[in-house]
Amino acid sequence: MTALILDGHPSPDSLTATLARRYAQAHGDAELVAVRHLDFDPILRGGYRAVQPLEPDLERALASLLAATHIVVATPVWWAGTPALLKGFFDRVLLPKQTYRYRPNGLPQGLLPARTGRLLLTSDSPTWFLRWTGDPAVRQVRNQTLKFCGVRRVRTTRFPSVRSSDDRTRARWITEVENLERRDAGAAVPARV
Repeated sequence: MTALILDGHPSPDSLTATLARRYAQAHGDAELVAVRHLDFDPILRGGYRAVQPLEPDLERALASLLAATHIVVATPVWWAGTPALLKGFFDRVLLPKQTYRYRPNGLPQGLLPARTGRLLLTSDSPTWFLRWTGDPAVRQVRNQTLKFCGVRRVRTTRFPSVRSSDDRTRARWITEVENLERRDAGAAVPARV
């Protein structure tokens, strides 16, 4: 399995960044891309009406997305969504005719070869509250981003109430992420031909 882990937190010292690193370490040969380290303009200046050339870091990230059979997105939930930097990354790198296209009937067809995905979501809110509000970050990243681009099986793992968590809880979460990687690797399916 070729795994790509996207760390969407702006801080390298965050719990989200730690979880992304540990997932990658448990995998062994996974590629970890910390979006905060990429040199790119996160603003899609002309929308999709004009071509905005990709910076070299985005070209490499796109190549990694197109090679991955398993994609993991680690992100905090801020204001019911992802941090602006991660959203800007998606806006810039998930391009029509490269990661998706529209069929003649108007429905999207995902072009990413990854068959499986995983969301690692940290939040200060408890899980019941996120579900009560409709879990908009999950709907956005899982359904409207990854599945839209062709990743069909996306599992979600939440790490809630981070603000009030203690060191013991965080250590348990790190162990859980390592175990998730092993389960994900065992459940992987071959890439589409």
